[in-house]
Amino acid sequence: MCLPLLLHFSTDSPESYPCGDEHTPSPIAGRQPLEARPLLQLVQPISAVAALQVDGHMVAFLGDTQGQLHKVFLNGSQGQVYHSQQVGPPGSAISPDLLVDSSGSYLYVLTAQQVDRVPVAACAQFSDCTSCLQAQDPLCGWCILQGRCTRKGQCRRAAQPNQWLWSYEDSHCLHVQSLLPAHHPRQEQGQVTLSVPRLPTLAMDEYFHCAFGDYDSLAHVEGPHVACVTPPQDQLPLNPPGTDHVTLSLALMFEDVAVAATNFSFYDCSAVQALEVAAPCRACVGSLWRCHWCPQSSRCVYGEHCPEGERTIYSTQEMDIQVRGPGACPQVEGLEGSLLVPVGWESRLALRVRNLQYFRGLPASYHCWLELPGKLQRLPASLEEMTGDAGIMYCQAQQFHPSMTQRELLVPIYVTRGKGQRLDNAGTLHVTLYDCAVGHPDCSHCQAANGSLGCLWCSHGQPACRYGPLCPPGAVELLCPMPSIDTIEPLTGPPEGGLALTILGSNLGRDFADVEDAVSVAGQPCNPDPSLYRTSARIVCVTSPAPNGTTGPIQVAIKSRPPGISTQHFTYQDPVLLSLSPQWGPQAGGTQLTIHGQHLQTGGNISAFVGSQSCPIQEPVCPEAIVCHTMPQAGPGEAVVRVVFGQAQRTLLAIPFRYTANPQLMTAEPSVSFRGGGRLIRVRGKDLDVVQQPLLSVWLEATAKVQAAGAKPQDLRRSCRAPASAPQACVQLEGGLLQCSTVCSINSSSLLLCRSPAVPDGAHPQRVFFTLDNMHVDFASASGGQDFLYQPNPRLAPLSREGPARLKPGNVLDVEGEGLNLGISKEEVRVHIGDGECLVKTLTLTHLYCEPPPRAPQPANGSSTLPQFVVQMGNLRLALGPVQYEAEPTQSTFPVEAQVGLGMGAAVLTAAVLLLTLMYRHKSKQALRDYQKVLVQLENLEIGVGDQCRKEFTDLMTEMTDLSSDLEGSGIPFLDYRTYAERVFFPGHGGCPLQPMFEGPGEEGHRAPVRQGLTQLSNLLNSKLFLLTLIHTLEEQPSFSQRDRCHVASLLSLALHSKLEYLTDIMRTLLGDLAAHYVHKNPKLMLRRTETMVEKLLTNWLSICLYAFLREVAGEPLYMLLRAIQYQVDKGPVDAVTGKAKRTLNDSRLLREDVEFRPLTLMVLVGPRAGGAVGSSEAQRVPARVLDTDTITQVKEKVLDQVYKGTPFSQRPAVHTLDLEWRSGLAGHLTLSDEDLTSVTQNHWKRLNTLQHYKVPDGATVGLIPQLHNRSAVSQSLAQSCPSRENIPMLEDGEEGGVRLWHLVKGTEEPEGAKVRRSSLRERERERERAKAIPEIYLTRLLSMKGTLQKFVDDTFQAILSVNRPVPIAVKYLFDFLDELAEKHGIEDPETLHIWKTNSLLLRFWVNTLKNPQLIFDVRVSDNVDAILAVIAQTFIDSCTLSEHKVGRDSPVNKLLYAREIPRYKQMVERYYSDIRQSSPASYQEMNSALAELSGNYTSAPHCLEALQELYNHIHRYYDQIIGALEEDPVGQKMQLACRLQQVAALVENKVTDL
Repeated sequence: MCLPLLLHFSTDSPESYPCGDEHTPSPIAGRQPLEARPLLQLVQPISAVAALQVDGHMVAFLGDTQGQLHKVFLNGSQGQVYHSQQVGPPGSAISPDLLVDSSGSYLYVLTAQQVDRVPVAACAQFSDCTSCLQAQDPLCGWCILQGRCTRKGQCRRAAQPNQWLWSYEDSHCLHVQSLLPAHHPRQEQGQVTLSVPRLPTLAMDEYFHCAFGDYDSLAHVEGPHVACVTPPQDQLPLNPPGTDHVTLSLALMFEDVAVAATNFSFYDCSAVQALEVAAPCRACVGSLWRCHWCPQSSRCVYGEHCPEGERTIYSTQEMDIQVRGPGACPQVEGLEGSLLVPVGWESRLALRVRNLQYFRGLPASYHCWLELPGKLQRLPASLEEMTGDAGIMYCQAQQFHPSMTQRELLVPIYVTRGKGQRLDNAGTLHVTLYDCAVGHPDCSHCQAANGSLGCLWCSHGQPACRYGPLCPPGAVELLCPMPSIDTIEPLTGPPEGGLALTILGSNLGRDFADVEDAVSVAGQPCNPDPSLYRTSARIVCVTSPAPNGTTGPIQVAIKSRPPGISTQHFTYQDPVLLSLSPQWGPQAGGTQLTIHGQHLQTGGNISAFVGSQSCPIQEPVCPEAIVCHTMPQAGPGEAVVRVVFGQAQRTLLAIPFRYTANPQLMTAEPSVSFRGGGRLIRVRGKDLDVVQQPLLSVWLEATAKVQAAGAKPQDLRRSCRAPASAPQACVQLEGGLLQCSTVCSINSSSLLLCRSPAVPDGAHPQRVFFTLDNMHVDFASASGGQDFLYQPNPRLAPLSREGPARLKPGNVLDVEGEGLNLGISKEEVRVHIGDGECLVKTLTLTHLYCEPPPRAPQPANGSSTLPQFVVQMGNLRLALGPVQYEAEPTQSTFPVEAQVGLGMGAAVLTAAVLLLTLMYRHKSKQALRDYQKVLVQLENLEIGVGDQCRKEFTDLMTEMTDLSSDLEGSGIPFLDYRTYAERVFFPGHGGCPLQPMFEGPGEEGHRAPVRQGLTQLSNLLNSKLFLLTLIHTLEEQPSFSQRDRCHVASLLSLALHSKLEYLTDIMRTLLGDLAAHYVHKNPKLMLRRTETMVEKLLTNWLSICLYAFLREVAGEPLYMLLRAIQYQVDKGPVDAVTGKAKRTLNDSRLLREDVEFRPLTLMVLVGPRAGGAVGSSEAQRVPARVLDTDTITQVKEKVLDQVYKGTPFSQRPAVHTLDLEWRSGLAGHLTLSDEDLTSVTQNHWKRLNTLQHYKVPDGATVGLIPQLHNRSAVSQSLAQSCPSRENIPMLEDGEEGGVRLWHLVKGTEEPEGAKVRRSSLRERERERERAKAIPEIYLTRLLSMKGTLQKFVDDTFQAILSVNRPVPIAVKYLFDFLDELAEKHGIEDPETLHIWKTNSLLLRFWVNTLKNPQLIFDVRVSDNVDAILAVIAQTFIDSCTLSEHKVGRDSPVNKLLYAREIPRYKQMVERYYSDIRQSSPASYQEMNSALAELSGNYTSAPHCLEALQELYNHIHRYYDQIIGALEEDPVGQKMQLACRLQQVAALVENKVTDL
């Protein structure tokens, strides 16, 4: 297929560009260019073209240089892009190699980075017909009868007309064009006809059906018309509340596919009537439905006619009937006459009615109904003679006395006929009741009322405003009394006038004309404002100018009446501005500005301005001060302050207000506090002294209880005479939030000192921020992104639970608690004993250590005899009880002689007790003091090495980040499951734990019966009775060693690996027996050691079940810890002879001598020609980090680790098969080795060669070459065969010929014989002394190593203890089973259960995994790494015990290192156990499902037979005892277990039995 291309050639094109030479037999060229009009033009250049012809349509796929793939429909002479998508990264061009697969379904798109498989047509993504056709995809169409968007070939009937809609031919989907009828009454079934154009034709045995919601009805099709029967009434859902119909989806269905759909409504005429109570007839016949009204029976019906003898009012929908629509309904059209009805006067109401001829000749009574407040009043009514269809109806005259609180009351009215048959109201119908007395409190109000109401001021009895006919003729008052003035506001004003003065009173005129020129103030005219005048009650006038000090009353003089004079006097006074405070503030505004002056309380409308900005005033305004808050200003600068009193203005020109630059916050620390608050926060920045009152605030989401307890709405009002009050600690904000704040003190222009606000219990902090007048700065913005965190308040235990705590001077006080250092540092904690201070030395999560005063202090308050021990942490003040110094002299009331005599007697009696207790007391107190002092010393040492740890940790994290990126490609070198299981089941057996079955010649014939016998043994193991008898019998044999028990347990684990559910059942039974055994002895000793087979079975079972958890969760942090340890060890020198290292956690492996060393970077040649000449283009140079003090073997190990860092250890070349060659220049090749002729020997000491010895410089080029000796061939041959199970000792020539080897330091001169003669007791004593005497500098090295590795140790422990992760189901299952055992045997001691769980999982499985990572990973673990892992594993063991972890002077250094971390790890272990206990139980089905999945992981049949062979060897050793045990068991006799075992023995040993 060809696409038209437009090519442009120059005139010499035939000669310069011989087009076609490669593809045609003869050249193609031309001098006339080919011209063609392009079908399509795109913005981006096209880099790839592919095409597809389907169903006679041509589709092209165009890729451009920006990675866009365009799908183009070539329709005749036009090209249309119907879809574009991004393939690959933006900007990456699509390669010309576009390829459509052979099925025409997918397009393969190649970019520089990736290959994508793109569907040619994604029809399935369009879920409906409309979206399918709107997509304009020429390969897609709507398959009507299948109800989905498909390619034409996927639609079975696409060849038939109207079956497959194509967007380029059919623009509309199948739809219902019309419905006849459009709706239907719900009370009867009927037929509805749907008009569906272009309906597809079905086969003879196929049918359409209609679905009215959930009801199906068979459809009858005639051309485009489809007829269906509507559902019966009981199949329809009820009308929704408040409606007269229900609308259902009406779908034309083919099988379960909706071909076309619309909505169809079922109406209920009786519901129409019920919805419109005021006009039921009009609602019935005026509705959308064909409902008719029966006036006599008052019913809305859906049929053609009313009951016989009753005329019908037809629906508006009936076009050919005259009596139809709302106009034909019997109805009340309105009131005849006035709508106003006075209260208390008898009134007769007249109503206009129409169309009452339907009731002519029928006896019935009419009534008027008035809906008065609180009651419904019925009045008899009479119908006058009608004229045509209209008439008048009169309601009986009645006086109305409703309880009225307003001047006028609208009262609805309607008419009924007979027993509750209501006539329609043509519109809203009501009368207006009015009471002249309401709203007309005085004469002026009454006379100003609307004349149509007829209200007069009546002096009869109590003067009041009444309806005219209700007032006796002589009591009507035509003139009102004189004006009465109650209050005036304000009472002062400026001499310039222009002040709006408000006068309140009564009889202040009937209208504005009465008071227009009637007001004077202190003898000066006052001009009333017509817009603010209120009849008789209020006058607002504007004062005229007057001299300062003018005073007098207000007078209102209305013509024809005496003037009204106020008792209050108005005074003209001149306000004066004197000064400002403060005189500057930030341009953001919010400064509380106080304007001082005289007569400032002048007028009622006072406003202040700073420059052009208003300054909102804080009420009240005082005579000598105005307080306002400045608004934001565009920039710094000075602004004049002015105050406006009404129309008068005063300006303070002499003292302008100065806007300064906004303050800036740069740092804020610390960023954590206890909820009790009060922690000192230091905030540094610029221009902080311009803020008037800086605040540190927190928004809290508080419960209703908290809000009711402490928070009140913020009240900004103040008093003129009272001093300024401090802001409330907590105020209620809108939206339910609570704001708690503290005021910061301004230390300088660059330092604020704030106290963290206290947070009530039950409140949740939402936002912590600083308020700097108008500025709000989030704490995170001020602290460089660090959010402020509130920690729970600490809890401290009392010093003593019984009586005062006794303290000996010089001792360190230890206070226990929880969460002590989460929100405060030790420098901020204040501890007081009475009036003396206890200096805090150490603060940890659970302990506070302080050094008390040397002498007993006095009580602080003098109320008690003993000083109180008080801990102050911010706002928190914790009193922990009284303290009594042991050396304190006690005041005695006895005389001296009595004291001497009593002392002598007591000394004789207590001497023996003192001798017995003195030693114990002294030792226990000494141990406690040692523990406290050791922790203080450790903390000081760790602080000292903190900077070094941080630098080391930064370097280590950089290395680990590089390692993580490397692991993304190569992955963590996990062992495959088979190797992992063999190493765990058979530790110490090398790579071949099981011996091959048949090795010698002539064994072929013996192979078949043995295999048959082992198969029978495998079947016999499936008998639970046989297996349990076998295990118990073997364990009873005295010669069956512990090693044999572990070996047999692993053989059983291997043989039953494919039946893990069965193995689990056996293990549960054996654990139950073991628990029953230990319950009668000491339950806490259970599972401590591997003494029976069940302990090893449990270890193997956990190893199987937790393998996936190791790979997915715990493996990565454990591997990162291993690599971090190796990296740190390699950074320092390691003695190759003694094995001691400068960087370690194990003090027995610590290199104590100071060895000078220098790091080097060697360029290692790697590649196929790495052994050739320097400069080979095929060899790459890989940098490798080493030390100049490394021996050559150490260099080779480090080089191999770095060159093959992505390769498992077993796939690397061995160190001893390679030589290290130093290359210098073109021909300088020197092979380096640990020992050669250049080695230095002195006084029988030979030093191993190092890079320093050879003077290898930094950046030297080296290569690893195969050794020329035969050792490599020997090593390879040994590697291919299985080694013996016995450990072959390494050959050492350290003292061969009387010459001793040394590397960094020389060993002791003690001869070998003396070493043998040393007793183990003396060795342990010397080790203890060495641990005590370890110098501080060496402990610092250990602490530095520990601090650097701390994160990786924490990560590993968190992964093991499933922090923030679900626990493996096997662990939950095991712990639940141990809980069951404890409950079964009545063990309620939680410590026992804790020990069982620790022994079964953490110490049995995880400690072994920590110590031996080679069980999981394919790695090399050096002796130094192994020693460090031993320390970490011991720390984990200490963390799992419940006993209190205390260290003293005699404690090993390894325990000292993690003394401060172990309490935290203990909490993690306890939380781990608690979370497992509280989680949902692991069901038996879930565990069996998981075990069934694991059973298939180890299916090596040969190894299974080998395991059975070795298991039989153990059976053979105790054959008679096992046969005897089986024969003694009655059930075993019935099952013939002994006979079956004899058959197995006969086949395996090739014996003939007499059975």
